[in-house]
Amino acid sequence: MTEGIIARRYLVTGRVQGVGYRNFVEHLAGKIGVDGYVRNRRNGSVEVLGIGTPEKLLVLRRGLQKGPVMARVSGVSEEPSAVELRYIGNFTIEFTE
Repeated sequence: MTEGIIARRYLVTGRVQGVGYRNFVEHLAGKIGVDGYVRNRRNGSVEVLGIGTPEKLLVLRRGLQKGPVMARVSGVSEEPSAVELRYIGNFTIEFTE
């Protein structure tokens, strides 16, 4: 079920809160078939956990770098993460960390 599936954690900085960024990411993830979550962080950044194939996560990262029209992304950092099975099959907007 999770063969070929990896996880990446992204931290997106810039003007990414209060501009529809989380909804944008939720829609993008659903469109490309990536599981995981998106949430605001108290420091003004947005955290994304993406679970999918390397190819799908590359498409996700490109979308994260662009963001919605009102956003101004200044950076996207990426690190490997464990595949969290509770997110397999869905992508959610979570509460602020």
